[in-house]
Amino acid sequence: MIDYINGKIAELSPTFLVVDNSGIGYGVEISLQTYQALDGKETAKVFIYQSINQRDSTEVMYGFASRDERELFKLIIGVSGIGAASARIILSSMSPDELRDAILSENIARLKSIKGIGLKSAQRMVLELKDKIVKGEGAAVQLPVKVDNNADIEEAASALQMLGFSRPNIQKAIQAVLKDEPEAKVEKIIKEALKRL
Repeated sequence: MIDYINGKIAELSPTFLVVDNSGIGYGVEISLQTYQALDGKETAKVFIYQSINQRDSTEVMYGFASRDERELFKLIIGVSGIGAASARIILSSMSPDELRDAILSENIARLKSIKGIGLKSAQRMVLELKDKIVKGEGAAVQLPVKVDNNADIEEAASALQMLGFSRPNIQKAIQAVLKDEPEAKVEKIIKEALKRL
């Protein structure tokens, strides 16, 4: 599984990106949000979601400029009747924050204004995603503080997510650990956070 690709932007359009990493060009489908975030840059770190079509075994990689957008994409494709192509259109039409706000406020009209999203799909999105968004799903764990060990914090948060803990709880636990030990490394952050979860 590819988590992200870091490299030189070889090609960029509003829907497609080629990232050159060590002489290999990775072609990824992107949203307009990601295009806007990368436009004008020479290099990119793109978070990846791999989709394999079961019928013909074709593989498509979707790329996102932030973990936050990728997490929301994964939530959207979990809604019955909404596939990866529709999810990309949704994320091209609204920023992750705008989408979360529309779902939380049950703004069906705003969701219906997205190309390809009808009344039933909009209602399903609200019904299936509202509780998940309230619990903090569909958002990357926000780093509690900006310190020298950001990579360690990100890695620890990721590991705790994989263990099944919710994002808000992870955030609180990591904040508490870093308050006591600001320079803690990955293993220490995870170990101490587990005591608080």
